[in-house]
Amino acid sequence: MKLTRFKNNPIISPEGDDWEACATFNPAAFYKDGKIHVLYRACGDYLKYAANLGYATFDKYMNLIERADEPILKIDKKVWEFTIEDARICTIEKEFFLTYVVSPTPFCPGPVRVRLGIPKPEQSYAYTALARGKDLFNLERQGVITPFGVGERDTLFYPEKIGNRYAVIHRPGSWIGSDYGTDAPGIWFAYYNEEGRYLFDNKLMMETRGGWESRKIGAGPPPVRTDEGWLLLYHGVDEKNIYRAGAALFDIDEPWKMIARTPKPILEPEEEYERVGDVPDVVFPEGNFVINGELVVIYGAADKYCCAAKIDLSELIDYLLDSRCKS
Repeated sequence: MKLTRFKNNPIISPEGDDWEACATFNPAAFYKDGKIHVLYRACGDYLKYAANLGYATFDKYMNLIERADEPILKIDKKVWEFTIEDARICTIEKEFFLTYVVSPTPFCPGPVRVRLGIPKPEQSYAYTALARGKDLFNLERQGVITPFGVGERDTLFYPEKIGNRYAVIHRPGSWIGSDYGTDAPGIWFAYYNEEGRYLFDNKLMMETRGGWESRKIGAGPPPVRTDEGWLLLYHGVDEKNIYRAGAALFDIDEPWKMIARTPKPILEPEEEYERVGDVPDVVFPEGNFVINGELVVIYGAADKYCCAAKIDLSELIDYLLDSRCKS
């Protein structure tokens, strides 16, 4: 069971000589009013490697409609945002919830640093921040919402409240060992306290399983509600640092309880634009939505490009449930 790539991949590539000249990748996405909206991480130089969020729209066949000349969300150093990376977006009760990674010490990927002779700086932990609002172009920053000092990426909201509370999936990088019940970075469920702007009642949802996901796993796009459960795409990383994607199904009412997961990846680096780039051999899903029964997935490739793929949703669910019976 594999995703089918769109023929016009990559759908977004670096261009110009300014804020998106070097890399355009790891995109959030949603479908609304007949258009696919893509918010992508854009880097203009390798020395600072600071990212802003670019914005483009496509039709359902992934033909480009419009690509903005300026970022939709820019770095704001007044609130200690020195980079804006790897966004995820969903709507909850007609309000956009945009999560994105911030770090006070962004720096370019290891392969690029070695190639260009850029020294490796000291790196602090990454955190995840939230911006929300009903107007996509005027979202209100909420600040960092993830725990400090644990290395937080891959944070996203459920597209509806769980038990009348906002719910989040995140990946605290240093929550490993016997105290946390996992030997490698895993995927966690938490509720979000709107007043205090913090996560609480954390529950481990998913651990690494060896093989193609032995080193670490992380959630991809916001989960999709289906009749059989919450469908979550995720990425897995092996000991050779190859990024692949799988899928898992979770209980609707207790979404930290797994029902099934794919035994093999449903997307892995195969095309040149996925295997050759600033970080080779990477596929990194961050956006998904359903159009006419097909799950469309927007993903980053090789830390360089934005791409798209699709799969019949019912076939994927059947495959997951069948995999559960065989495991």
